[in-house]
Amino acid sequence: MPRRSRQRNRSSCQDRPRGSLPCPRDGTWTDPLNARGFEQVVESRAEPPRPTHPVPAALERFLGTADLPTPFLVLDRNVVADRYAALAAAFPDATVHYAVKACPEPAVLDTLRALGSSFDVASPAEVRLALDAGADPSTLCYGNPIRSPADVATACSAGVRRYVTDSAEDLEVLAMHAPGARVLVRLLVPDAGSATPFAAKFGAAPDEAVRLLRAAELKGLHADGVAFHVGSQQARPRAFASAVGDALGVAARAGLRRPVLDVGGGFPVAYRTPVPGPEAFAAAISSAVDDAVRAGLVDAAGLLLEPGRALVAEAGVLRASVVRVSRRPGIDHRRWVYLDVGRYSGLAETEGEAIGYVLRVPGRDGPCGPVVLAGPTCDGDDVLYRRTPCLLPLTLGQGDTVDLLVAGAYTASYASVGFNGFGPLTVHVL
Repeated sequence: MPRRSRQRNRSSCQDRPRGSLPCPRDGTWTDPLNARGFEQVVESRAEPPRPTHPVPAALERFLGTADLPTPFLVLDRNVVADRYAALAAAFPDATVHYAVKACPEPAVLDTLRALGSSFDVASPAEVRLALDAGADPSTLCYGNPIRSPADVATACSAGVRRYVTDSAEDLEVLAMHAPGARVLVRLLVPDAGSATPFAAKFGAAPDEAVRLLRAAELKGLHADGVAFHVGSQQARPRAFASAVGDALGVAARAGLRRPVLDVGGGFPVAYRTPVPGPEAFAAAISSAVDDAVRAGLVDAAGLLLEPGRALVAEAGVLRASVVRVSRRPGIDHRRWVYLDVGRYSGLAETEGEAIGYVLRVPGRDGPCGPVVLAGPTCDGDDVLYRRTPCLLPLTLGQGDTVDLLVAGAYTASYASVGFNGFGPLTVHVL
């Protein structure tokens, strides 16, 4: 990570810029944005962050010759296949259910289905996407416990027989509209250390999870096992290991000796900093399962994974263009760079600056300086990075190309259908 030079701008009270806060006794002034925690960053001649992984050759060739309107996302299916193979090798005894929401492009689903992947779906529309890609309905798990009776009935009629639940109310719906279905109860587990925690939206407390597993059998459903999710972009293998112990403890209390253990997704990828590889997570999970077996909690556990980001993020590059570069005297010493892509057209994961994409500017080199990066819409929330270090060439100007790397996950699928008249993100698949 490049080093940034930070300093307070000192002046006399007479020189204080209009609109800044009152001058304190030490002669330091602070502008209104900085008062909310955004430090002024003095321009640096440092280099921008380098990608942890090189851009795949096929993507580089496409981007080197493409003359297409921006913004667009380009995906390489071979990278998806490579990441699937690596994960499957690390977890040889697990069933991999690709989380369709991460990137629901039909070509991606078809590639994964051909490799033997199962699918995690979150709506009837995702059920249909997976089936259209040739998936057998028996390989689908309806993992989103927030659904209507009609959603369940639609999925059941399409042949989906496995569901994740976390409430008595949803269990009633499953019993009525998917009788005999296999049910995993989602346990609420800590998600500290993840880039985007779930804030307790999903999951049952341990005692309730035990009650739901017992109730499932009484309602004509099959209590399959326990599921959990430790948060998206979770870089701590220990978080998975701890959750495994909690989940298998719940299974034991419910009388399940050989439960299915759905460890969810959340496996991280390297954006600006390295992360552990799949082998580290596999070792932590396997060790935790072994501990539970040795403790007599269960006899064995059938492992199920729901990766999304880990399979598709590195397969994509999002290409954008600079709409404007502005100076904002009295507000921020940094340049503000406005792109033709923003929070509503594919970069939703910049909310809270949770995901820090690596940026590059093809055709521009030379000294770089810090910027605030924003999207094109008439919305105050459409600011991508204020605190995350963004160093772009000092010569950057309107019309220049900016690439966001490792952008294959949760970009096109998050884009709005037309906020402010900006259309969905165009996707090209190699």
